[in-house]
Amino acid sequence: MKRLWTPAWIARHVAMVVLVAGFLALGWWQVSRAAAGNAISWGYAVEWPIFAGFVVFVWWREVRHTLRGPAAPADTPGEASADAPQAAATRPVVRRPVRVARVAAAADGGEDGDLAAYNHYLQWLNDNPGAKPGDYPG
Repeated sequence: MKRLWTPAWIARHVAMVVLVAGFLALGWWQVSRAAAGNAISWGYAVEWPIFAGFVVFVWWREVRHTLRGPAAPADTPGEASADAPQAAATRPVVRRPVRVARVAAAADGGEDGDLAAYNHYLQWLNDNPGAKPGDYPG
């Protein structure tokens, strides 16, 4: 439980209480407006408590995630343990991304003329930073 009393978590707890109280107050304000004859306020009177519930849901999920703690180190492939099948069933497998080497595309025997002209134009713009595109001599 000490993990939930750090300065960052205290700020999260306070933010949750302030947001929930504010959202419920705004919902009550919309109910009073709707009772006074503003029909569109009925929709807002329903929305604000939903927002408050969402804040509580996110806060509770983060508390559970923090209390669960860091993940246990994975078993090495050579080790065999009695609870390995059970651990594999409860813990999702997350794999590292695969790096793929980029290979330049082979040219078909010649450079595209329009592409070469466009690259020349971009090079000219890069060499002349104060110039406008209309100043291009080509």
